[in-house]
Amino acid sequence: MFTIIIAIILPFLAAALISFFYKRLSRLHIGWFVLAVPVTMFIILARLLPAIARGDTFLKTINWIPSYDINLSLYLDGLSMIFGLLITGVGSLVILYSIYYLSARESLHHFYIYLLLFMGAMLGVVLSDNILVLYVFWELTSISSFLLIAFWFHRKGSRYGAQKSLLITVSGGVAMLAGFIMVYLMTDTYSIREIASSMSHYMNDPLFLPAMLLVLLGAFTKSAQFPFHIWLPDAMEAPTPVSAYLHSATMVKAGIYLVARLTPVFGGDQVWFWAVSGVGIFTLFWGSFTAVRQVDLKALLAYSTISQLGLIMSLFGIGSVALHFGYGPQSIIYTQATFAALFHLVNHSTFKGALFMVVGIIDHEVGTRDIRRLGGLMALMPITFTIAVIGSFSMAGLPPFNGFLSKELFFTAVLNVNQLDVFSLETWGLMFPIIAWTASVLTFVYCMIIVFQTFFGRYQPEKLEHKGHEAPWGMLISPIILAVFVIGIFFFPNILGSYLLKPAMASIFPGFSDPGELTPHIAAWHGFNPELLMTMGVVVVGGLLYKFLRYWKPVYWLFPTEWRLNALYDFTLGQAERRSSAITKFYMTGYLRDYALYIYIFFFLAVGGGLFLTGAFSFDMSGNAPIRVYEWILVLVMMTAGIAILFVKSRLTATLLNGVLGYSIAIFFVLFRAPDLALTQLVVETVTTALFLLCFHFLPEWKKEKFRPRSKLVNVFISITTGTIVTLIALSVQSNKLLFESISIYFQNAYELAGGKNIVNAILGDFRAFDTMLEVVVLFIAGIGVFTLIKLKSGREEQDIEGK
Repeated sequence: MFTIIIAIILPFLAAALISFFYKRLSRLHIGWFVLAVPVTMFIILARLLPAIARGDTFLKTINWIPSYDINLSLYLDGLSMIFGLLITGVGSLVILYSIYYLSARESLHHFYIYLLLFMGAMLGVVLSDNILVLYVFWELTSISSFLLIAFWFHRKGSRYGAQKSLLITVSGGVAMLAGFIMVYLMTDTYSIREIASSMSHYMNDPLFLPAMLLVLLGAFTKSAQFPFHIWLPDAMEAPTPVSAYLHSATMVKAGIYLVARLTPVFGGDQVWFWAVSGVGIFTLFWGSFTAVRQVDLKALLAYSTISQLGLIMSLFGIGSVALHFGYGPQSIIYTQATFAALFHLVNHSTFKGALFMVVGIIDHEVGTRDIRRLGGLMALMPITFTIAVIGSFSMAGLPPFNGFLSKELFFTAVLNVNQLDVFSLETWGLMFPIIAWTASVLTFVYCMIIVFQTFFGRYQPEKLEHKGHEAPWGMLISPIILAVFVIGIFFFPNILGSYLLKPAMASIFPGFSDPGELTPHIAAWHGFNPELLMTMGVVVVGGLLYKFLRYWKPVYWLFPTEWRLNALYDFTLGQAERRSSAITKFYMTGYLRDYALYIYIFFFLAVGGGLFLTGAFSFDMSGNAPIRVYEWILVLVMMTAGIAILFVKSRLTATLLNGVLGYSIAIFFVLFRAPDLALTQLVVETVTTALFLLCFHFLPEWKKEKFRPRSKLVNVFISITTGTIVTLIALSVQSNKLLFESISIYFQNAYELAGGKNIVNAILGDFRAFDTMLEVVVLFIAGIGVFTLIKLKSGREEQDIEGK
């Protein structure tokens, strides 16, 4: 359907238009025009929601590189619909919020261009059926998020956070690309749908396991799983609208999406289960444990995001065990973990987006996010306080908020793991409910920190930069809408289940004939079951830990700063910079002779050595035509000119001797009946000789460099060996018959293929058109550089004249 194409193209088109027309929109905030883009895309996707709920899917393919089976295949099903609505829906609210958050003095057109690029890239990720096209959009999200995180580039922290996020996520993306290529080598297709349908035949392939691990590496880095989570807290240097969008609803969910989408491909395998669920459950604990120690509200939310992403990731890992049992009745109970993951994915976007906006409001209105300086804001900011309570209590898993429902499903999933008798879970499965409950207790603690240490207690105006007051309504609308969803989903969760979660489950588990079996009825009350008892324990123990927080918080001092992963990252990066600088200084001597020496040594060892070891040097000159006298004369002239250049003391003489070489080659072209090449050679040689003479006229006096005897011997050796290898290659190529038809036969049809009577011109202008175009662009850039230098020099001269 073309509506899907419009949804992809619209943000990129809007970003391009903003760069041209933003100055004409100066009278009205540019954000109002940008807001129309995600709203339009949200409406486009929402109109397809009833069809998706019925089980329909939409596929549109645009040919890109069909000879390599690389096409822009856009596929919309239940899973991509969830992410598409989150990207556009939350994106709309974030842009509305940013209109009131960002100052008009900011470079708003850059901000919204980056945001639209990111939005389009994320939609490309979740809608692409071709894995290579998905990778292109995947890396575009990394680049655009780098630009957004570094938006306040004058801050050192912003530059550092942007660099860290780019290095980690792009490294994972490259690993993921390698995994995708391995998947293609196994299945001979780039289509995710075709890969999922045929992958069961390749589970014993030697590439299956490395492909899986490389793909997971990309997913873990993007979704901030341990130990790659360290980029997310530093990315909080970005403006709050960026944090609310990238780090709660979209970018960090890209890795989650990839795991969900590839569950039918790799799910059911023991390594996949332990990698996804194991890394996820540990990330859940570590994120919640680290969040409690934070004193910056944004950093606290960053680690809470890491924790919640680990929760979702672990649920997808647990749900994948259903594929181990096939599509039978026994596996349905384990698919509910995947259902809980999708449900919590939506819930997390609502309450975490609202909380990020709340923190942005606090920072915007009072000038700080430091918990130690906050307190008593409830009376001054009652609406903000209400939203904070709703978001925090939902994240803590308390009723009547949507986080309670998905958290109960999470407890059900981890309790079911302990009952499995596969993958050694009969012994190790007990760790899942223990870690899950412990992390939930810590989650409860940091949620209480957000509410009570920010809004209760003593108001400290002397520690604030601005007098506390409620935010303008424009900044409150977006978090209020998200807060309404937090409560509304709690009371009407099955509407979400029927229209979004049910078709998404059918996408992940396509083997079930009745998708309704995969969608359990969501209810707030299930009686006094183990899940409710775990929740009650979370509240009681979490409340006690919060009350006595100052007594046990010193436990964090047991973790020295130098042992943290951030310290390891900084040390590794610093060492890499120092070592690379040392290596660069070793070979970047500033002498052209040394650089030429490196090139010729590599040529001698790589080309000459390779051809010698493979026995490629072989030639037979018996069938060659005799060399005529005038040809010998031309060769002797060229040899004499070439050797004489080495000993002359004048630039003019060296230039003329170089011209002798060029014109002699042109004469050879005439003798060998190649007038077009001869003409080209004559023109080029004439122009270059004239340019050399012109340049040398303005250069200072030439002082010929003096070499030590050892250097002269090296020069002689390099020149002789290089010339010998080139000669041997030419003789070998000319004497040996190729095992395949020469490519020159194709170009003989230049007139029929390109309409050119001159083969050389046809090759340059048509067959090598793209390469020639790039060469012209390089010359154009060089020309601009020369023109700029000339203008700068003339400008300085005019200033000097005026000064005198």
